[in-house]
This record gives sequence, C-alpha cells and structure tokens, in this order.
Amino acid sequence: MVDNTQITKTISLEDYGIKNVTVHYQLSPQELHEETLRLGMGVESSFGALAVNTGQFTGRSPKDRFIVKDEVTKDKVWWGDINIPFDPEKFDKLYKKVTSYLDGKEVYARDAYACADDKYRLNIRVVNEYPWSNLFAFNMFLRAGDEELDNFKEDWLIVNAPGFKADPEVDGTRQENFAILNFSKKIALIGGTGYTGEIKKGIFSALNFILPVYKNTLPMHCSANVGEDGDTAIFFGLSGTGKTTLSADPERKLIGDDEHGWTEENTIFNFEGGCYAKVINLSEENEPDIYRAIKPGAILENVVLDAKGDVDFENTTITQNTRVSYPIHHIHNIQEPSTGENPKNIFFLTADAFGVLPPISKLTPGQAAYHFISGYTAKVAGTEAGVDEPVPSFSACFGAPFMPLHPTEYAEMLSKKMKAANVNVWLVNTGWTGGPYGVGSRMKLKYTREMISSALEGKLDYVEYEKHDIFGLQMPKTCEGVPSEVLNPKNTWKDQNAYDLKAKELSNFFRKNFSKFEEYANEEIMNGAPVE
Repeated sequence: MVDNTQITKTISLEDYGIKNVTVHYQLSPQELHEETLRLGMGVESSFGALAVNTGQFTGRSPKDRFIVKDEVTKDKVWWGDINIPFDPEKFDKLYKKVTSYLDGKEVYARDAYACADDKYRLNIRVVNEYPWSNLFAFNMFLRAGDEELDNFKEDWLIVNAPGFKADPEVDGTRQENFAILNFSKKIALIGGTGYTGEIKKGIFSALNFILPVYKNTLPMHCSANVGEDGDTAIFFGLSGTGKTTLSADPERKLIGDDEHGWTEENTIFNFEGGCYAKVINLSEENEPDIYRAIKPGAILENVVLDAKGDVDFENTTITQNTRVSYPIHHIHNIQEPSTGENPKNIFFLTADAFGVLPPISKLTPGQAAYHFISGYTAKVAGTEAGVDEPVPSFSACFGAPFMPLHPTEYAEMLSKKMKAANVNVWLVNTGWTGGPYGVGSRMKLKYTREMISSALEGKLDYVEYEKHDIFGLQMPKTCEGVPSEVLNPKNTWKDQNAYDLKAKELSNFFRKNFSKFEEYANEEIMNGAPVE
C-alpha cells in the first residue's frame, strides 16, 4: 500500500498546452474527498465513503468513443460501429479547445501506472477537472511510490474535462460528449461526461491495442484469482454476470476484478490498482467483500442516500448502473503484487435470461473460441413499457467496446494460450433456470459458487457428462452441493417442448450474431457452434 499523504509538490502542465492553471498534484484520497465536499460536488455517506452524482451520463457512451485514424492505426484497427475513426486534425483542434477551457481553473493531476508486471508497465499522467475524478484515478490505477515519482515520465496522458461540451458540427464529434484515443500522441481525451468509467476504459482500450500488437500479450476483460496451490482462475463476463462477485472468493486471493493480461511467459497480471463494482441490490450477506470495501477512500456513484447518509442500494431512481470504486487493498484477501502464474481454469460467465444454457458446462477448444468471440449474455428489457421478454446481448471477447483489433485476433491468441497451458474452459450460466425471465428464477448464487469450487478443485474431472441436444455442450450429471436436476436446464422446465423451442430460438440468435465473423473464423472455431 502506498501512502501519498506527504506529497505536496506541484508540477507544470504547460508542456501539454494546459496553462494558467492551479495544479493540485498527487493529493491524498482524504484531501480529494475534502476538496469534493468543499466544492459541493459530493456528500459523505454513512460508510465514510464519498458519494457523487456523475451527471447526465451514468454509464459509458459507446457511440461517442473514437480512435484517431492515422499511420499507426489505419491498417490495424477493426473500424466500424465500435471503433469509430476520428480525424487527426480535428483531434488537434479539439484538444486545444479543451486545454483553453481549462485555462484559469484549478485542476487535479496524478501520476500512476497500469500493469502490475513491471515488464509491461504503462506510466500514466492524469489531469482531471474535478477532484473526485482524480480520486477515481487514485483508486483504479496502480499507485507509484515517492521514489518512482521523482523522475516520472508518462507513456500516456489522460485529459479529463467533464464540464467541457463539444460542438459536434465544428469538432467532428457525434454530440457534446466524447472519449478519444490518439495512439500517435498517446493521449486519451475525455470531455462532456462525468462518468468515471470512461477514464479506466480509455486506458484499457489503449492496452488492448498495445499489448497484442507490440508485446505478444493477450489483454482480457476478466477478473482473476489464485488458489493456495498457485493455480490461477480467470473469469470472463459482461456487466451483471457475476464477474466481480464470483472472483471474490474467501478461499482464494483476488488478483483483480476487471482487466488483465496473459503473457507469453504464461503469467497473468492485473492492469489496475482497484475495483469498480456494481452496487445495485448490494448486501453484506451476498457480497461481503464489496460491501466492506465501502469505507473512507471509496467513491459511490449515482446512489440514493437518505437524510442520515445511509445508502438505499435497491433504489434505481438515478440509474441501475450504481457503482463503487475502491483501491484493491480495501479487499482483505488479495494477491500482492497483482500477478499470477499457471492458469488452470477459465470461466465464461453469462446471465442467460432465456433460461436455456446449463448452469455449468465444459467446453472444447473450438467451443471456447466460439463462445469467446460471441460474448453472450441476455438483458431484461425495461418493464415500464410492459416488455418482459429477454433480449440477447453479444459483445465479442466479452468486451467489444474496448477491443480495437478484430475479435478473431484475440480469440486465436486465447486458443493458442489455452492449448499451451492445458486449461479447462467452462461456460457458467448465472442467469435463469426453470424457465425464462418472468417464469423461472435466478440461479442460486450458492449453487454457482459450489459448481465453480468443484471445477477449481478438480472434482468435475471425475464425474459423468451428458451432451446438450442443441448447443452440444458437455454438462456434468452430478456436482457436489448442487441438486442433480438443476444441472440439465431442460429438466427444470415444466414444459420440455417449450424448452426445446426456446433453446432453438437462442441458438438462432447465436448463429445470426456469428455470421459477421464466419469469414475470419477457422474450422475449429466454426465446429464450436450450436449443433442445431
């Protein structure tokens, strides 16, 4: 743990065109907390943690994320709806407008880094308009020690100005907010949005280009933990699938909850120095590690507080995407440093609201690549419009919005690493059983934990399996601590014909989604598709 409370020096930002500003450099969490209160930008909750409202944007805005198209990126980036090109000259003009906007203001600067393995370290200088955004940077990036700051030289610069609003017609943006990556100038420029996730995901996106292109390292949108025997487990999953919850295991040490690299030396390292967890319906009973991490230094985002400062975790008045960020040392059981070796199990987590997929199944290498490229989960549509049918959601590599390269490039890297390391790959459905959303019920968390523990302990290596008729997945017939009838989802439905129809419906969604990748996918990957 690094204590930065003694650092009082300031720095000049003139080299970046940021002039006539008062620079608060490397303030401690307590100082940033107090600055936020002083400026009326937040309140203190009964946990002692800061609570802020991020404004109009309570989540990322994927259609307003751009990559500057230039000599570095033009032939490597997979351009399209996800990676939207931005003109270099427009970037330069917009950057000048942002720095002019900051002129005369107080700003908050921080030096930190990403990547816990020194061989892959990326130094970052963050300049924030708001103090609580800078506290987020303290929590989420790795914290540099005093001696490292003396001769600090950043590899990337983040300029974050939530109060600046772009003029789309002049600036080349889609609307007033934007998050732009410039790989030639190594700048992440963020404006018009207070949502802090844009800061961490900007660097994640940059590393998703840098690591595979220049370092032969696979970047992953995943959590990871390590057991007593040194075996590492990796958990992929989109928002709401349990990635953070399931990797916080009292029997295993947490490496990190969201972003990792898998090196050619077969090691795993965390990109980050903190966690950014959803807190909707949070309880100490179900998610004790996250609940107890909410203390001074943490930032609650967009939660509703009562007059006493108590948080109503069930209240979604502001957004369903309520969040908390905290430094990883707020979790008791962590791996230090945040690295691991010997990956042995990979879990693909999905919250299948169709109630079709098995609660756990073992994947072949082809199926693993297919499901990795698909990146499936299901969202439940808003009930306020009377719509209660599940909606399939596919995000390639379980993180498409942050992947600058073509998804098959990441999938082929993953396949090679899986085979070389001889890892087991499991598909885990944390979603519905006994019927789709509205009919069935959510899979019990204790059952999911039991299944994952059995996989990690090798117990599922010695049980009998059966094949799923439509998806071709291998399902264990028995698992310690889990009723056997739960393991085959068809058995949990009252109407098994209705199950088959729903399973074929979901299978068709998979095929339709994968059609855009077929020309890039090899035969092994295509053999991983549903069989019906």
